[in-house]
Amino acid sequence: MRILILCTGNSCRSQMAEEFLKSFDSDLEVYSAGTNPSSQVHPKAVQVMLETGIDLSKNVTKNVEQFLNTAFDYVITVCDNAKEACPVFIGKVGKQIHIGFEDPAEAVGTDEEILAVFRKVRNEIKIKFYEFYKNNLVM
Repeated sequence: MRILILCTGNSCRSQMAEEFLKSFDSDLEVYSAGTNPSSQVHPKAVQVMLETGIDLSKNVTKNVEQFLNTAFDYVITVCDNAKEACPVFIGKVGKQIHIGFEDPAEAVGTDEEILAVFRKVRNEIKIKFYEFYKNNLVM
């Protein structure tokens, strides 16, 4: 089962979702990418994922173009429809679905307030991707 998680920057949400899916089932081939990738994985995404025992510090952002010749069973977009246009994957894909989340990189406030947004989004991603996993990938 090959899955691509797609967003714009590939610095927060898609990285978290990729690693959560891998943590649920090591047999899954899971990748993430962005249409306009950031220069690095967001440091606060690394910080809040480390709190769950998942280390993103060695992850790198990737451009979706490197996956256009790869076939996927699922492509999942994770952007928030209310604030940004979700990218569309034009490669070979079985099913394309959307599981949207607000962008924690857009959070403002004190460091603790921003971290609270990252933690909230992280927790939502874990819950919704576990539901996806149980409902679609477990035989």
